[in-house]
Amino acid sequence: MLKAVRMLMLRVAWALAGAAICCFLIILIHSRFLREGQLAAGTCEIVTLDRDSSQPRRTIARQTARCACKKGQIAGTTRARPACVDARIVKTKQWCDMVPCLEDEGCDLLVNKSGWTCTQPSGRVKTTTVRLTYSHNHCNPLVDQERLGRPKFY
Repeated sequence: MLKAVRMLMLRVAWALAGAAICCFLIILIHSRFLREGQLAAGTCEIVTLDRDSSQPRRTIARQTARCACKKGQIAGTTRARPACVDARIVKTKQWCDMVPCLEDEGCDLLVNKSGWTCTQPSGRVKTTTVRLTYSHNHCNPLVDQERLGRPKFY
């Protein structure tokens, strides 16, 4: 009986030691692949956000995002948040294909394809323009967004 209890305790000890080693290895592997300051593949984070409300009824927001996109993807906007999107969207400038507006908003492409507008049910319009910059063989879309009140018709 005493021998059986010792064997059981030995098995439990080995199981706990194995689990501890396994957890240590997982943490070690994770830390090698995802160093501090690095983003997981397919994710984005907002780095800077500037707002200019100096003009009446108009706010201009400039946002810089850092993304770690997978092959065939590029930094873009989905549901009004930075996201990795299909690079084809940027090449063809079919901005509404990346679903940049919120669920209740309608997306319209600007005539010159320099951006898009998101129109809320209340009539409020958000205009977003994109400037593409190229550095080190990477294309970085810079986004300027203007939030306007209801459009005035003259």
